[in-house]
Amino acid sequence: MTSYNQLSPAKGKFTKSRSFVDAQGLTAVRTVSILPTTFSTNAASRIKADQDRSLVTNALDRAVCVALSDKYQLVPAGQPADLTVRAVVTDIVPTNKAIAGVSTAVSLGSSLALPVGIPRLPAGLGGLAVEAEAIDSAGMQRAAVVWSKGANSITNNARVSEVGDAYSLAANFGKYFSRMLMTGKEPKGLDLSLPSGQRMQSALGGKPKYAACDTFGRSPGLAGIIADKVGAPPQWTDKQPKAAGQ
Repeated sequence: MTSYNQLSPAKGKFTKSRSFVDAQGLTAVRTVSILPTTFSTNAASRIKADQDRSLVTNALDRAVCVALSDKYQLVPAGQPADLTVRAVVTDIVPTNKAIAGVSTAVSLGSSLALPVGIPRLPAGLGGLAVEAEAIDSAGMQRAAVVWSKGANSITNNARVSEVGDAYSLAANFGKYFSRMLMTGKEPKGLDLSLPSGQRMQSALGGKPKYAACDTFGRSPGLAGIIADKVGAPPQWTDKQPKAAGQ
C-alpha cells in the first residue's frame, strides 16, 4: 500500500483487521475503477496453479465491483476515475483437499440419516490475508485495510480444492471492503440489509450493472450453491471473465 500510517490498531478475534477510511474524502466520489488483485510472491508460492490463484482474485474483485455498483459507476481499469481500488493477497493457507473430501463425505452421509449434516472436520482449514486501499485521482489514500481470516468448521463448507476456503473468504473480504467505501466507516457485525436487484441478478450469474465488472467473471449462481454444498471445487462452476459488453 502507499501508506500504513493511518491504520487503526488491530481488531477482531476471528476476523482480524486494521483499517482507515476518510469518510469526508469519499463524499465526492462518483466513479470507481478496480485494478485486478494480485498475489504477493510469498502468497503465490503457496498455490501452484495459476487457475486457482485467478479464482481467488476474481472472486474478491467481483464481490467489490458488484457491491460498489449499488452506489458508484464502475469504469474499466485504466480509465479516469474518482477512486481506484487495488488489493494484494499477502498470505494464503491452502485447504487440505484430502481432509476436505473426507469432511464432505461425512457431512453428506450424516445428512441422509440426521435432520442436519454434522460440521466439517476442524482440520486442514484454509485462510486468507489481504491488503487493500482506495486512492483518489490526486493520489491520496482515502481508505485502506489489512485483513485476515481463517475458515471455520461451521460456516465454511469443505470444498476439494487448495483454494476452496480462500475462494469463499475472498468474497467475504470483497463485501467487507466495499461496505467500508460505501458507508465511510469500518463495518461492524453482519450486513442484514436486503440485497439490491442488481446484486441479486449478479449473484444468480446474470449480467452485472456495469460492464467493467465482467472483467472478473460472473457468479456461478445456483450451480455454485449446489457445488458448495457437495464439496465440488469452485473451478467447476465459476464463470470465467468475459470481454466487456458480452
